[in-house]
Amino acid sequence: MKIRPAVPDDVSAVRACADEAYAPYIAAIGRKPAPMIADFEAQIGAGQVYVAEDETGSFLGFVVYFPRADHMFLENVAVVSAAAGRGIGKALVSHCEAEARSLGLSAIRLYTNEKMTANLRIYPKLGYTETGRRTEDGFNRVYFEKSLF
Repeated sequence: MKIRPAVPDDVSAVRACADEAYAPYIAAIGRKPAPMIADFEAQIGAGQVYVAEDETGSFLGFVVYFPRADHMFLENVAVVSAAAGRGIGKALVSHCEAEARSLGLSAIRLYTNEKMTANLRIYPKLGYTETGRRTEDGFNRVYFEKSLF
Protein backbone atom coordinates (compact mmCIF):
# COMPACT_ATOMS: atom_id res chain seq x y z
CA MET A 1 0.00 0.00 0.00
CA LYS A 2 1.12 3.54 -0.76
CA ILE A 3 -0.14 6.82 0.72
CA ARG A 4 0.33 9.91 -1.42
CA PRO A 5 -1.00 13.47 -1.64
CA ALA A 6 -4.32 13.63 -3.46
CA VAL A 7 -4.47 15.36 -6.85
CA PRO A 8 -7.47 16.93 -8.62
CA ASP A 9 -8.09 13.69 -10.54
CA ASP A 10 -8.78 11.97 -7.18
CA VAL A 11 -11.85 14.10 -6.35
CA SER A 12 -14.42 11.65 -7.73
CA ALA A 13 -12.86 8.66 -5.96
CA VAL A 14 -12.61 10.57 -2.68
CA ARG A 15 -16.24 11.72 -2.92
CA ALA A 16 -17.48 8.22 -3.84
CA CYS A 17 -15.57 6.75 -0.90
CA ALA A 18 -17.00 9.35 1.51
CA ASP A 19 -20.51 8.76 0.19
CA GLU A 20 -20.15 4.99 0.57
CA ALA A 21 -18.63 5.23 4.06
CA TYR A 22 -21.05 7.76 5.52
CA ALA A 23 -24.37 7.03 3.76
CA PRO A 24 -25.35 4.38 6.34
CA TYR A 25 -25.44 7.13 8.99
CA ILE A 26 -27.91 9.44 7.24
CA ALA A 27 -30.98 7.83 8.83
CA ALA A 28 -29.46 7.77 12.34
CA ILE A 29 -28.25 11.38 12.18
CA GLY A 30 -31.25 12.70 10.26
CA ARG A 31 -29.21 14.28 7.47
CA LYS A 32 -25.98 13.77 5.55
CA PRO A 33 -22.93 13.61 7.86
CA ALA A 34 -20.53 16.53 7.42
CA PRO A 35 -17.94 14.50 5.43
CA MET A 36 -20.53 13.89 2.70
CA ILE A 37 -20.83 17.61 1.99
CA ALA A 38 -17.14 18.51 2.30
CA ASP A 39 -15.48 20.62 -0.38
CA PHE A 40 -12.95 18.00 -1.45
CA GLU A 41 -11.81 20.08 -4.41
CA ALA A 42 -10.71 22.88 -2.08
CA GLN A 43 -9.21 20.48 0.46
CA ILE A 44 -7.18 18.73 -2.24
CA GLY A 45 -6.08 22.10 -3.59
CA ALA A 46 -4.94 23.07 -0.09
CA GLY A 47 -2.87 19.88 0.26
CA GLN A 48 -5.04 18.49 3.07
CA VAL A 49 -6.04 15.17 1.48
CA TYR A 50 -3.97 11.99 1.14
CA VAL A 51 -5.07 8.82 -0.59
CA ALA A 52 -4.15 5.20 -0.05
CA GLU A 53 -3.78 2.94 -3.03
CA ASP A 54 -2.70 -0.64 -3.55
CA GLU A 55 0.26 -1.84 -5.62
CA THR A 56 -1.84 -1.62 -8.80
CA GLY A 57 -2.84 2.00 -8.11
CA SER A 58 -6.41 1.13 -7.06
CA PHE A 59 -7.96 3.62 -4.65
CA LEU A 60 -8.41 2.24 -1.12
CA GLY A 61 -9.29 5.26 1.01
CA PHE A 62 -8.35 8.75 2.06
CA VAL A 63 -7.57 10.98 5.02
CA VAL A 64 -8.04 14.74 5.47
CA TYR A 65 -5.95 16.64 8.03
CA PHE A 66 -4.31 20.00 8.60
CA PRO A 67 -2.34 21.81 11.32
CA ARG A 68 -4.07 24.11 13.80
CA ALA A 69 -1.92 26.02 16.29
CA ASP A 70 -0.21 23.31 18.40
CA HIS A 71 -2.05 20.25 17.04
CA MET A 72 -3.06 18.44 13.88
CA PHE A 73 -6.79 18.32 13.18
CA LEU A 74 -7.85 14.98 11.71
CA GLU A 75 -11.01 15.89 9.84
CA ASN A 76 -11.92 12.78 7.91
CA VAL A 77 -10.79 9.23 7.22
CA ALA A 78 -12.65 6.73 5.07
CA VAL A 79 -11.92 3.43 3.36
CA VAL A 80 -13.76 1.77 0.48
CA SER A 81 -15.87 -1.12 1.72
CA ALA A 82 -13.96 -3.62 -0.44
CA ALA A 83 -10.80 -2.80 1.57
CA ALA A 84 -12.40 -2.73 5.03
CA GLY A 85 -10.68 -4.69 7.77
CA ARG A 86 -7.24 -4.61 6.14
CA GLY A 87 -5.72 -1.87 8.31
CA ILE A 88 -6.07 0.88 5.69
CA GLY A 89 -7.85 3.27 8.06
CA LYS A 90 -5.26 2.68 10.77
CA ALA A 91 -2.46 3.32 8.27
CA LEU A 92 -4.10 6.58 7.16
CA VAL A 93 -4.44 7.75 10.77
CA SER A 94 -0.80 6.77 11.42
CA HIS A 95 0.21 8.81 8.37
CA CYS A 96 -1.52 11.85 9.89
CA GLU A 97 0.23 11.24 13.22
CA ALA A 98 3.63 10.94 11.56
CA GLU A 99 3.10 14.20 9.69
CA ALA A 100 2.09 15.94 12.93
CA ARG A 101 5.25 14.68 14.64
CA SER A 102 7.39 15.87 11.73
CA LEU A 103 5.90 19.34 12.18
CA GLY A 104 6.57 19.27 15.93
CA LEU A 105 2.88 19.31 16.82
CA SER A 106 1.98 17.95 20.24
CA ALA A 107 -1.32 16.23 19.53
CA ILE A 108 -3.95 15.03 17.09
CA ARG A 109 -7.51 16.20 17.66
CA LEU A 110 -10.67 15.02 15.95
CA TYR A 111 -14.37 14.60 16.39
CA THR A 112 -16.92 12.09 15.25
CA ASN A 113 -20.68 11.91 15.45
CA GLU A 114 -22.11 10.20 18.53
CA LYS A 115 -24.17 7.97 16.20
CA MET A 116 -21.00 6.59 14.61
CA THR A 117 -20.58 4.06 17.38
CA ALA A 118 -17.87 2.07 15.59
CA ASN A 119 -15.66 5.17 15.69
CA LEU A 120 -16.31 5.54 19.41
CA ARG A 121 -14.72 2.10 19.85
CA ILE A 122 -11.94 2.44 17.25
CA TYR A 123 -10.33 5.72 18.33
CA PRO A 124 -9.65 4.64 21.94
CA LYS A 125 -7.99 1.48 20.57
CA LEU A 126 -5.68 3.77 18.56
CA GLY A 127 -4.68 5.69 21.70
CA TYR A 128 -7.21 8.53 21.54
CA THR A 129 -8.96 9.84 24.64
CA GLU A 130 -12.44 11.33 24.65
CA THR A 131 -12.20 14.99 25.65
CA GLY A 132 -15.79 16.19 25.38
CA ARG A 133 -19.18 16.11 23.75
CA ARG A 134 -21.15 19.00 22.31
CA THR A 135 -23.63 19.93 19.63
CA GLU A 136 -22.27 22.00 16.74
CA ASP A 137 -23.89 22.82 13.42
CA GLY A 138 -26.76 20.53 14.43
CA PHE A 139 -24.46 17.52 14.91
CA ASN A 140 -23.88 15.76 18.25
CA ARG A 141 -20.10 15.44 18.24
CA VAL A 142 -17.69 13.46 20.37
CA TYR A 143 -14.19 14.94 20.60
CA PHE A 144 -10.96 12.95 20.90
CA GLU A 145 -7.30 13.78 21.36
CA LYS A 146 -4.05 11.84 21.23
CA SER A 147 -0.87 13.25 22.72
CA LEU A 148 2.15 12.64 20.50
CA PHE A 149 4.93 13.29 23.01
